[in-house]
Amino acid sequence: MPDVCLYFQVHQPNRLLSYDFFKIGENAVYEDEAMNREILGKVADKCYLPANRMFRKLVEKNDGRFRMALSISGTVIEQMERYRPDVLESFKELVASGSVELLAETYYHSLSFVHSNKEFDRQVELHLQKLEEVFHVRPRVFRNTELIYNDAIAAKAETMGFDGIIAEGVERNLNGQSANFLYRAPTTARIKTLLRNIPLSDDLGFRFSDPNWPEHPLTPGKFAGWLAGCEGDVVNLFMDYESIGEHQWDETGIFEFWENLPDAVEEAGLQWVTPSEAVELYRASREYGSERITSWADAERDLSAWMGNVMQQEAIAKVHRLEQQILAVNDPDLTDTWAKMQTSDHFYWMSTKGGTDGSVHSYFTPYPSPYDAYIYFMNVLADLQIRLRRAQEQKALS
Repeated sequence: MPDVCLYFQVHQPNRLLSYDFFKIGENAVYEDEAMNREILGKVADKCYLPANRMFRKLVEKNDGRFRMALSISGTVIEQMERYRPDVLESFKELVASGSVELLAETYYHSLSFVHSNKEFDRQVELHLQKLEEVFHVRPRVFRNTELIYNDAIAAKAETMGFDGIIAEGVERNLNGQSANFLYRAPTTARIKTLLRNIPLSDDLGFRFSDPNWPEHPLTPGKFAGWLAGCEGDVVNLFMDYESIGEHQWDETGIFEFWENLPDAVEEAGLQWVTPSEAVELYRASREYGSERITSWADAERDLSAWMGNVMQQEAIAKVHRLEQQILAVNDPDLTDTWAKMQTSDHFYWMSTKGGTDGSVHSYFTPYPSPYDAYIYFMNVLADLQIRLRRAQEQKALS
């Protein structure tokens, strides 16, 4: 029977103010501090704090046999430092339990790999430094923003020294093979790829509380039975941390489900492993080629969630075109502001998709429409360009 590998994404973006045309050149404050604080507080109370308490209890109760991984973005760590140090402390305590592994990612939860090798390197190094500073941990496994992945990203992660990388188990790349094995990208020699088991992960992250789902209500025993019936070496369950208590409310029974899942998994004869333990335990027995970029977002599982329309493409291209000039003036505040503008959520909120995917985009956006998200972003970018020009002039005079 396969092992069970569990990882959660923990991320909050910095949302922008309703920045209109008349503020350009007049107002260098871009972020909606009140909204960022309010949303972090809401998610902390509904998800982060109770989930951290629950998982610490499960680690202690199971003498470390229950294990999991977290990927915590640099932006959410900064928000916790600023608004809710008690929440950051609870994450530190959870990591210090010894049964919770941290993963590396881009500091600003960006699409930097798609646009700039140099900026990608800078952001991954920043994230590693932050994890070292806050948690005293150096990760061995990398997961790119929203599981954005292809052969080149796997090769890049290998050159950066990582032992493992996480990707979506996309059917068109699997060609009928199971996602429950460790794979190797064709361009790599050593790094192993762990693939998300899409159906079982989405059962917990999306379908759990749907009364129209034929398997509703899902019990720990039933789910553990499904895990035990899987072929392969390891079943990878990867999802947003907010799926516990925020997307799936407490009233749905989601906390009770997770509290009892470790016992059910053990009774089914399975064991929990972290991503780095899976990499050590199992060889990459098969090849997983992915020339095209994949992700875990939307039905297409590609980049269309962030780059699917002209507004998104223009905004993301324009922010990355500033890279050389921003880094040349060597102003830490300008560089940080520019890098925060790369956070993938800004472009996600500009999506004009319809159907189920469109509903998900609408659920997460803080703005009335994708067009508002685009206008506020472009106005902020115009002001940032004015500040950049002034910094360049100042540098020329000095």
